[in-house]
Amino acid sequence: MRVSEHFELGRSQPTLDFVDVDVSQDARVFLDPRALRLLPSDWGDECVALVQSFFTTVLDLIKQGEHMRARGLLGELKEPNETHLGLSRGKSRGRALGPYSATIVWDALRKSEAVSSGLLEDLEDSILMIRGIGPDIISDITTNIIRAPLVEYTQAMAELYGIPLTPDVPIGPLWDPRALTWDSRYSSLPMTKSGKLLLVPKVLVRTRMDYLPQDYYRNYLLEHLRQVELDAGSELVHLLKDGSPRVSIKSLKAKYGKGKDAIVEQTLAHPDVLRRYRAARESMPREPLSHDEIALQEGTARPDWDELLGDVTDLRPGALDAHDYERAVERLLAALFYPSLANPQRQVPLHDGRKRIDLAYTNVATGGFFYWLALHHPAARIFVECKNYAGDPANPELDQLLGRFAPSRGQVGLLLCRRFEDKQLFLRRCKDTASDGHGFIIPLDDDDLAALVAGRKDKPSDSAYGLLAERFDSLVM
Repeated sequence: MRVSEHFELGRSQPTLDFVDVDVSQDARVFLDPRALRLLPSDWGDECVALVQSFFTTVLDLIKQGEHMRARGLLGELKEPNETHLGLSRGKSRGRALGPYSATIVWDALRKSEAVSSGLLEDLEDSILMIRGIGPDIISDITTNIIRAPLVEYTQAMAELYGIPLTPDVPIGPLWDPRALTWDSRYSSLPMTKSGKLLLVPKVLVRTRMDYLPQDYYRNYLLEHLRQVELDAGSELVHLLKDGSPRVSIKSLKAKYGKGKDAIVEQTLAHPDVLRRYRAARESMPREPLSHDEIALQEGTARPDWDELLGDVTDLRPGALDAHDYERAVERLLAALFYPSLANPQRQVPLHDGRKRIDLAYTNVATGGFFYWLALHHPAARIFVECKNYAGDPANPELDQLLGRFAPSRGQVGLLLCRRFEDKQLFLRRCKDTASDGHGFIIPLDDDDLAALVAGRKDKPSDSAYGLLAERFDSLVM
């Protein structure tokens, strides 16, 4: 039974911001620390800072010979069964980490030349160079370190979707980056028969880590060493029938070895290779899982685009259905704009509660329209106002949305309504507003939503946003 079923949310995975895990078994996906670096938000920055603080502290203690304290910090890494992510079969039981495996991690770090030499810089580097550390352990370590932000996220999602919280739940060790130690406290969390529940944003999970030792060893280190042998004209070089020189992978492995010890030895000898690998992964990060990939991996439903659109367009215009319209719009946009927009919030208070915005999303896009938007305009958050009107919105509705803008929050919003009697007139009003420097409002009616859905079907997310780009261009040209 999944979270959505257990708490009777009436939603499917595409309309939820978190991974809709089974409440008793593991979803075979991982939390990748590299994904945190790609999350352009205060929440993501906090998570990255926590991971860096913990890992740097442990490495510094090992280098300084304070092994007892380093081992003690690693020993607090618990089995994070409450996320239900990982490789356990049957009931979640967090096989990756425990007191014994934490000792193994400490021992591997203590003995590794990658640590003593300073070659190891970030947690994700350890998957390349430290024996015994794989994706499951990296995921579990990351989960432990960012437990406090995950608790905050879980509570926010509980409020958004109506998930009941149980007070005074022991939430486990929390990393304190100021005291450089673990703390513990009680807080409110969802509870199931399997215990407490921590929700994880689906933009953070992957089926494979961004850093892969096989990829680094085969496609970077060995290719570099092949060129070294070719340049030297060594005994490993032999000529093909056409006279071209060749060095086989088999002979390179025989000379230089394989496995993580060989990776460390050759990386120390050729540090530029690791720098090139890091730069390549930085320029080509692994994208969040698509709707189809999540459905295939978890066995959950794909988006039912017609149903989601119909839930909006079938409602009657007018005040009586205004609440249902806002809810239906939020469900549709959650699926439509994933993975570019995340962390939805409803009825967001601004200016000490004197103003509210119907919906707000964090712009976490790593490519496409929303990414371009954030590069060129204040668009850290995207605001949405929902007007279930029978007639055209007017200047007061424009002014209402404009009043929510600020450089630090964002100056881009969507104004959704049912239809426009004179869409061109309203677009001119939006252009005047943009020309005056007050912000950018993109109006969308039922027909526009239908066009976006048509473009989104069976396509990557940003290929469907052509209408938004055209509408935005009309504001600035």
